Amino acid sequence: MRRKPISMLLAAVIVTAGLSGCAGQNGQETAAETSAQSTQAETSVQAGQRETEETEGEGAAAQEETSGGNAEAEEYYIFELNENVERTAVTYQNRYGITISGDLYTPKNIDAETDYPAVVIGPPYGGVKEQGPGVYANELAQRGYVVLAFDPSFNGESGGEPRHVSSPDIFTEDFSAGVDYLGTLDYVDRERIGAVGICGSGGFALAAAQVDTRIKAVATASLFDVSVSGAGLGKEQWAEAMDTLAQQRWADVDNGEPQYLPTYPTEPTEEIPAELEGIWAEFYSFYGLERGHHPRALGGFTTTSNLAFYNFQLLNHLEQITQPVLFMAGENAETRPISEGAYEAVTSEKELCIVPGANHVDLYDDVSKIPFDRLDSFFRESME
Repeated sequence: MRRKPISMLLAAVIVTAGLSGCAGQNGQETAAETSAQSTQAETSVQAGQRETEETEGEGAAAQEETSGGNAEAEEYYIFELNENVERTAVTYQNRYGITISGDLYTPKNIDAETDYPAVVIGPPYGGVKEQGPGVYANELAQRGYVVLAFDPSFNGESGGEPRHVSSPDIFTEDFSAGVDYLGTLDYVDRERIGAVGICGSGGFALAAAQVDTRIKAVATASLFDVSVSGAGLGKEQWAEAMDTLAQQRWADVDNGEPQYLPTYPTEPTEEIPAELEGIWAEFYSFYGLERGHHPRALGGFTTTSNLAFYNFQLLNHLEQITQPVLFMAGENAETRPISEGAYEAVTSEKELCIVPGANHVDLYDDVSKIPFDRLDSFFRESME
């Protein structure tokens, strides 16, 4: 009964802001135009994209040989590791057999005889564990949590082919796989495992909580539901978008690989491109500048990944969630109505935290604005 108004609200935000995910897309298209992207992409762009993928693939392979490649990738963490926190590269499999790459954060000199609360954290849509998830993990580990930050399947240092695929089902499963892994650690209390989803991962974390009651509490930061791409489209617009994506699928078959067009440059720039406005400029201020740039987080996913998000919705069962939920959103974030709408739909114990003066991406990495004390007290009270 609650899904229809939420979908309409999210669709309005998408059409107004031109959003198709936390990492964004180039330009300020409507939802239909965004979905109809890329079949007319120039050959030179595709060639550059393939070169980028080959470089990323070689780098990921080299880092897998060094058990996560922390030595080589250290310079790419966007924050400084606290002296009281230990970070360890780990790998484990999800239920689809895909190897997930994660960073495990623990208090230094952890007592193996103590049962610690634990949290699994997913990145913004298109992001990686060295960005926002690591920022959150670094802070929560100082407060006594065992924290797992991970790269979603097909992305970052995690396994899965083709690269840069997106899937509502598999990305949701990645949260439950993180719970699996944390539950294997002798010093983690299986009855006190929570989840944090940043931006697009907020939708995946909530979807996981809808069906995985081992997640005892869930928090979202700058929530965005990537699976409502078609919510505002009429039948004609829908058909046009689907036909464009169908033709792109034929192109992928003929080319022998799916089209992937990065959104952000391989090297950070010093300024935001003048043509970008609103939330597009905001996304670029994180992903395109030194602030949050990472060579494995260049934005976007394979073009035909959009098909799954038109057909399958993440948050159809919010009213069924029994666990406590904390929604955190920036006061000035264009996506704030999404958190407010989801908050209204949840019928379990819930909190809505509007962060004064914050925009959408501030809740990715700005430790002066992210309400960690509130997050800490939420998990402690919810998982006691």
